Amino acid sequence: MGSFFIEFRDPLFSIIVLFAILFAISFFSYWWGRYRAKDDYRYLNKFLRRFHTLPTQQELKELVHKSDLSPKAWLLLAESYRKNGDYEKAIDIYSELLQLENIELNRRDVMFLLGKTYFKAGFLGRSRDVFLEILRRNPRTPQALHYLLLVYEYMRDYNAAAEVLEPLDALNEDVSKEALYLRILALLQAPDIDETLKKQELLFLYKEHKRLHRMVLEYLFRGDPQTAWEETKNDVYPQIADILWQLRKEDISKRHIATSSFLQELYTAKGYIEDAKSSDVFELNILINLPKEVGADLAFEYVCGECKVTYPFSFNRCGSCHAIDTVTLEYNLVEKTKERYEAGNSFL
Repeated sequence: MGSFFIEFRDPLFSIIVLFAILFAISFFSYWWGRYRAKDDYRYLNKFLRRFHTLPTQQELKELVHKSDLSPKAWLLLAESYRKNGDYEKAIDIYSELLQLENIELNRRDVMFLLGKTYFKAGFLGRSRDVFLEILRRNPRTPQALHYLLLVYEYMRDYNAAAEVLEPLDALNEDVSKEALYLRILALLQAPDIDETLKKQELLFLYKEHKRLHRMVLEYLFRGDPQTAWEETKNDVYPQIADILWQLRKEDISKRHIATSSFLQELYTAKGYIEDAKSSDVFELNILINLPKEVGADLAFEYVCGECKVTYPFSFNRCGSCHAIDTVTLEYNLVEKTKERYEAGNSFL
């Protein structure tokens, strides 16, 4: 019997008991934590659901007309909805505010905000009608004219957009770039104009104004690379590096490459030639000195020079600030894949 109790005092037995106790405590703590976390999640979810339910249109109408909140407070709420992308609620608030009889705010300002929100939400027809109503009552409203021009442009009604330029010009607004942009845009998207005639007209506009390089040269490099090379000046190459990068090897011009250090660096990095040993552009320099079997490639991001918003695709008019011809390129090193190569050359 004495030997039985001695076994319980064995050090190995004590270690086993210790680990058993630790396991039991850990097991209990784990499942208790799971239970509390699940319980807390249910409580939090129930708490947050109260804020997910927005007022209906009828409830909102009653709130706007009967609430003690001032119109300015409602405008702040509508602006919050608009910035968060809830355009429907913002539109409802603006519409109800316009129905108030003794509104403390300028109705033209509220209508302008309503028109902008319709434009942001993609309701171009309603946005057009709002801006036209503003201009009917207050013809000298350049902000409304600018947005009306954008609406017509997005609707591809370029004749109507060109007509908007006349009152803007009468208000001493500089519309020269807008006029050229709309003219080129209408020409590029005209399906009934012969390609030869279209190219001649584009070349005439490009030589006369020396602006909007990307719009014209991208079209020319797609259809007639030889003519595009002849019309592109050396200082323009960095501005259209993405277009030049995507050209097929048979479409590059060795004569023009020989006169441009930038083209030599670009196409050495591309792997078409071996003329450059280095480049001041970091990404090009890496590609020039990187073994070709590594399989690196160059991708581009497009930054608006006015508002600094970055896009993964090229643009002629910034979708954020609506500035024209402000795109600047940023280089990125990426892994070369067959899909990327095919996607990059799909327009050729």
